[in-house]
Amino acid sequence: MNETNNSGIKVIKAAGGDKKRGASDIGAPRPRMSRTQVITLGFFIIISLGTLLLMLPFSSQSGKSTPFLDAFFTATSASCVTGLVTVDTATHWSLFGKCVILVMIQLGGLGFMTIATFFFIMINRRLGLRGRELLSESISAFELGGIMGLAKKIIAVTAFVELSGAALLSLRFCPQFGTAKGIFMGVFHAVSAFCNAGFDLLGGFEKFGSFVPYSSDLLVNITLNFLIIIGGLGFLVWDDMLKHGMRLKRYRLHSKIVLTATAFLLLLGAVILFFTEKDAACAGMPLGERILTAIFGSVTARTAGFNTIDIAAMSDGGKLSTIILMFIGGSPGSTAGGVKTTTVFTLLIYGFSYIRHNRSFGVFGRRLEDGALDKAAAVFFTNLMLMLTATLLIVTIDKLPLVDTLFETSSAVATVGMTTGITRSLSSVSRVIIIVLMFLGRVGSLSFGLALAEKRENARLVDPVERILIG
Repeated sequence: MNETNNSGIKVIKAAGGDKKRGASDIGAPRPRMSRTQVITLGFFIIISLGTLLLMLPFSSQSGKSTPFLDAFFTATSASCVTGLVTVDTATHWSLFGKCVILVMIQLGGLGFMTIATFFFIMINRRLGLRGRELLSESISAFELGGIMGLAKKIIAVTAFVELSGAALLSLRFCPQFGTAKGIFMGVFHAVSAFCNAGFDLLGGFEKFGSFVPYSSDLLVNITLNFLIIIGGLGFLVWDDMLKHGMRLKRYRLHSKIVLTATAFLLLLGAVILFFTEKDAACAGMPLGERILTAIFGSVTARTAGFNTIDIAAMSDGGKLSTIILMFIGGSPGSTAGGVKTTTVFTLLIYGFSYIRHNRSFGVFGRRLEDGALDKAAAVFFTNLMLMLTATLLIVTIDKLPLVDTLFETSSAVATVGMTTGITRSLSSVSRVIIIVLMFLGRVGSLSFGLALAEKRENARLVDPVERILIG
């Protein structure tokens, strides 16, 4: 029952007593989760459900329940589209378990908000403002305007590219494994490649061997490279390509930077791997196969996780080059991980501009927005410190080789999935460290930190400025 007293203050009577609402309380917004917090929670829920499903006895081929840590590790790796595994995907999991992994890869690659939007479209329902904000955050869009149209393009491109890749891969797998299994393997690997996940079902040849048996197969190499590159370009780049075709001048600055950085890194990585692995992992290979493996190694390090050579047999130079490529990763708003091409590109632009005493900090006739350097530096060094800290902890705990451990942690935080083979040798504590790295790498380490520490009020006091010496 509501009344109004002599002071004009509305009194709300409830069973527990009277409550007074003054002017300061009326219309006060209810506290709610931020967009970043919602997305972080969404990934955690997907991982939790995936873990429970993978622990079911019929998820494994043996009919026995998979230990919690192995199921949790696999669910995190699949949802965060990484590809690191503690059990062989082909020989350990049943068809049901593999389907669970496949669904988690697709959810993790596109983002659960994109999938949710697809179902809203299917049932002909509108997505509210809050949902559009979450979708925009999920796919790293610049603005809310036209977000539903962009989401439809993402779903359409994804379906077309994955189905095309599955059809091409099935041409190779069906003659080898039979029609039904060949088609399933084609679909599984097409989704895994497009989502830059790195999961494979080729353990029947050799456990944890990935695509080593297909190192000289032109069809498999070209198809996987195509899927990985398209998935790693990002949704906004797709939008520009669909709208403007080859008219590059009309592309967004973001797209121009992404395409330039991607082409440069792919070419540079292939050249380096071609020479560093000549007498190591590629020793004795024909020239054509060496070229294929060098190109594939450069592409998959950005952040697909497949391999056509024995990673453990790589030279130290090849491993270091791959670590750098993995750490950089793909592009924002894509299925790939890493600190992203635009982050490194921004740092390089500012570095060269500072050396040349040029304060415009621009490229392609455009000046970068204020705050771009701050965010790029924060993302780069947050991920770098995570990788180095995890490396130090794992080396101390498990006494593993430094280069191999650095390779593993870089692969985890960049959600790549390539490994020198030490994943199965990690202790329980080290596996938990890798799980944390994979999760932070997918939701964004900086975003996750901001989500935990987010405050609604700005600080009222600012500390005084004092100069320091740098460099």
